[in-house]
Amino acid sequence: MNTNQLIKQCKQNNYKAQIEVYNAYKNMMLGAALRILKNREEAEDIVQDCFIKAFEKIHHLKEDANLGGWLKRIVINKSLDLARSKYNFIITDELEILENEPEDVEDEISSTTTVIDIKNCIYKLKDKYSTVLSLYLIEDYNHREIGELLNIKESTVRNQFRRGKQQLLKLIKNKEL
Repeated sequence: MNTNQLIKQCKQNNYKAQIEVYNAYKNMMLGAALRILKNREEAEDIVQDCFIKAFEKIHHLKEDANLGGWLKRIVINKSLDLARSKYNFIITDELEILENEPEDVEDEISSTTTVIDIKNCIYKLKDKYSTVLSLYLIEDYNHREIGELLNIKESTVRNQFRRGKQQLLKLIKNKEL
């Protein structure tokens, strides 16, 4: 079944279509939740809650919409809500502006460094940096979108991205030694 048909079937409360959507997107959603929450049980709970919410609200979704993007937005928002409430997770606006520097880090990372190494290093960063880096590098949000998700200024996102990137590079270089 193609995505348009899946959405249409889910709107009709078709259990088989819902299972197909669940199986197709559960790992993507779990990965997104884990990158924010860093706790597998909580991430799994959030994913389940998000699917319930998604199937309740799917009648609002257009049949030609990006189902995966819509589901990812739900899981990221719910994960951020939980992180804010449970862990007192706050990203504040920062006044200090860092000088502009290129955002490409490929030249600074050894070719032997794997994506898993980078993800593990991102996981070790402070929450505010790992969240911004994960949303930007892995989830493919831009700085403006991240600012909207986190309710902070775009300039703050850029600063936290740069600081997080600097710390990430240090961790990666230490791992390579």
